[in-house]
Amino acid sequence: MTVEILAIGGAHIDRRGRIFGDTKPGASNPGAWFEEAGGGVFNAARNLSRLGHKVRLIAPRGGDAAGQMVADAADRAGLDDQPVMFLDRATPSYTAILERDGNLVIALADMALYDAFTARRLKARSLRDSLALATHVLTDANLPADTLTALASSCHAAGKGISAIAISPAKVIKFRAALPHISHLFMNGAEAEVMAGGRPDTPEGWPTMLRAQGVMAGTVTSGSGPTIAFDHDGIALIEPLSLETIADVTGAGDAFAAGFLDARLAGASLSDALRHGTASAALTLASPHATDENLSAERLLSQLALVPPARFLS
Repeated sequence: MTVEILAIGGAHIDRRGRIFGDTKPGASNPGAWFEEAGGGVFNAARNLSRLGHKVRLIAPRGGDAAGQMVADAADRAGLDDQPVMFLDRATPSYTAILERDGNLVIALADMALYDAFTARRLKARSLRDSLALATHVLTDANLPADTLTALASSCHAAGKGISAIAISPAKVIKFRAALPHISHLFMNGAEAEVMAGGRPDTPEGWPTMLRAQGVMAGTVTSGSGPTIAFDHDGIALIEPLSLETIADVTGAGDAFAAGFLDARLAGASLSDALRHGTASAALTLASPHATDENLSAERLLSQLALVPPARFLS
């Protein structure tokens, strides 16, 4: 398989509990559980595959039923799955409690296995071959900081771009040493605040604050608020679609990253890529799954017709 995008990072189990009524903290809340394969890079990789890209997935995985669930989901999405197996370990998991409207109440991430994916593993022949074949690399902050720094350096040495998904406010700082070689960093407002060391008065202030910390290019989403994107050429801002219903917020940021990257790899401008990312996120927000299993290039174009133009600020 010719590798267009090499995805290295999190692929695990997402367990989500949905509360049926109004949330009552500190009390038992009626609801239901749902379980599926997920993970930042894994969600984005599946979306990119459904949009027509050839994607190879490299992710740590345990030798258990959860690991097989991830493998089955990768196969259904058409990924070239090349896991790093730890047969005596449990596959990582993410357990979240969601309110009735789909917004997150609290989550617990059991991700210890990812720490075993050390920088030394990047020297394996199979991984070096995968990197050589790839046009672009996508990673996330589930991996150790040293591994991310070494991976970004390897991409820079090989003349390949590398995009990164922040995952959470607690994990985004893992990218700090790798920032000089990160082509694009996907963040939400809470993650950007940690990376920038503060929050601007308006979204237009994010690029200045983030550039001062070494972020060369990135996007900052803010739920139903404006999304801003910037690179060395300029800054663009878009107001998200007004959605009547949100089935589940899980995976929306990963879908945004996939839509944005899909457009950028095709040569789209910053503003057009911002629209593509917004359209992709909207499709996932309307789906009960972490990815829209019916996503296709045609479906994305149809959704794109509903997305307003982005404003190019500078």
